[in-house]
Amino acid sequence: MLQTLLPITGPVMVCVLVGFIWKKCKVPYDTDMVSRLVMCVGAPCLVVSAMTGAAVSRSVIEEMFGVTLVMIMATLLLAAIVIALARQPLRAYLGPLVFPNAGNMGLPVCMFAFGEKGLVLAIAVFMMLSLVHFTLGIALVSGRSVFQEMVRNPIIYSICAALVMIYGDISLPKWGQNTVALLGDMTIPLMLITLGVSLANMQVNQLGKSAVFAVARLTIGVTVGWGVATGFGLSGVAKGVVILQSAMPVAVFNYLFAVRYGREPQVVAGMVVVSTLLSFILLPLLLVYVI
Repeated sequence: MLQTLLPITGPVMVCVLVGFIWKKCKVPYDTDMVSRLVMCVGAPCLVVSAMTGAAVSRSVIEEMFGVTLVMIMATLLLAAIVIALARQPLRAYLGPLVFPNAGNMGLPVCMFAFGEKGLVLAIAVFMMLSLVHFTLGIALVSGRSVFQEMVRNPIIYSICAALVMIYGDISLPKWGQNTVALLGDMTIPLMLITLGVSLANMQVNQLGKSAVFAVARLTIGVTVGWGVATGFGLSGVAKGVVILQSAMPVAVFNYLFAVRYGREPQVVAGMVVVSTLLSFILLPLLLVYVI
């Protein structure tokens, strides 16, 4: 079993650990610059490269979009119930409970677990989650319209570009394909290293509350992922990707939004840290189930 799991979880843990140790050693790391590089160049190129270069049918991608939407709605409902029962502010905790780290952690885990097809399907889930997170998600936490921020988000444009190319049967020239693939290849390692740096940076308060909500995030994620995958009759790689992506820990972007809009950032930071640590315990169990 270890020989099966280590090639999947090992690279992810090591890359996160590199970032964590790098920061703890007080070596300079420009998180803002790297994050912008990944968001503005790396991730858009990865989306276009993977979605247009893989031999995955449109119907499969469309199915993953639909499954992800249902997954988000089901998670939203369960998260709202948990927050109401806990009598906590909805705007502070809904985003962290609903939106998993499908980019930084979900993409590499699915890639190492299922290869190229797993990466493409994971990106389809990531695309839909990103669309909702950077529109409805920001609106929920900010309490106002975020059209300006949405139109400035390069991920949105890369998703649109990939869809136009897929449905328009448009191909990049060979040099363009190689360039986009090369730039996209930097995304996953930089995402993981930056995640490690971010974890080392976070100031955590009210750890008890953070731990409770972190467990809630993972529990809701696993439950919804399994339920949606079973309900849609998914099997094989598609089922595994949906369960894994849904079960990812709290996305770091939730912490950034909490800081920006003053929605209990210390507690949300704790949720990110605790859920990420717990996910490394949960991941081997999930991988045994889905592989």
